[in-house]
Amino acid sequence: MRILLVEDNEDLGEAIEKRLRTAGHSVEWVRDGNDVVSAAEGDAFDAVALDLMLPNRDGIGLIAELRKRKFNAPILVITARSEIDDKVSLLDLGADDYLVKPFDLRELEARLRALMRRTGGQTTSTLGVGNLALDMAGLNASIGGKSLELGRREFRLLEILVTNAGKVVPKERLMNQLFNFDEAVSVNALELHISRLRKKLEAADIEIGTVRGVGYVLRAPNG
Repeated sequence: MRILLVEDNEDLGEAIEKRLRTAGHSVEWVRDGNDVVSAAEGDAFDAVALDLMLPNRDGIGLIAELRKRKFNAPILVITARSEIDDKVSLLDLGADDYLVKPFDLRELEARLRALMRRTGGQTTSTLGVGNLALDMAGLNASIGGKSLELGRREFRLLEILVTNAGKVVPKERLMNQLFNFDEAVSVNALELHISRLRKKLEAADIEIGTVRGVGYVLRAPNG
C-alpha cells in the first residue's frame, strides 16, 4: 500500500513508519497539520493513518476538509481520546476506523489492511488466482499448496497484480506503490522485480504479461 502517515510525535511516527516500510508499504510521513491537504492531494494514496492532535490544525477539521475535497482513500484515525462521542463524530465526518492510543503496531497494520479489503470489495485476507494463493495477513504465498519463497517487494508486487488480475497496471503505479518516497527509483528496478517474480511463478497456471509502453497484466487461467 501507499500510505500517508500524519503524526507529529517523532518516536511514534518513526516506529509506525519503520513497521509499515518493513512490511513492504511505501510511506509519506507528514508532521504538521498545515501540510496534510497538499500532501493528500499531491499523490495517490491507498490509505491514511491520521493522528487527531497535530500542530496548527486539528485532525477532525482535516477529515472534514479532505472529504469535502473528494479525497476518497480510507482514513484510520489515531487518537488518545476515548470518549464515545468523539468516535461517533469521527465516523460521521468521514473517518473509516479509529485506533485509541496506546496500541500494538501489529493492530495498526491489520486495521489498514482491513480497510483496504473493505474498500476493494474483499471480505477475507486471502486472494487466489488459478493455483496461486496469497495470504495478505500472513504475507504468505503458495502454488498448489506448496509454499512460495518471496521477498517483501516481490510479495507486494504480486499482491497488486493479483488484486488487479486481468487489468493492465501501469508501471508508474507499480513503482509508486512498491518503493518509498525517498528512494531513487528506476524502471529497471521494477523490471528486475518482474523478471524475478516470473521465474518464481513458473509452476503457477498464471502469467505476467507485458503491455509495451504501459505496464503489466496478470492473466488468470483461460484469461
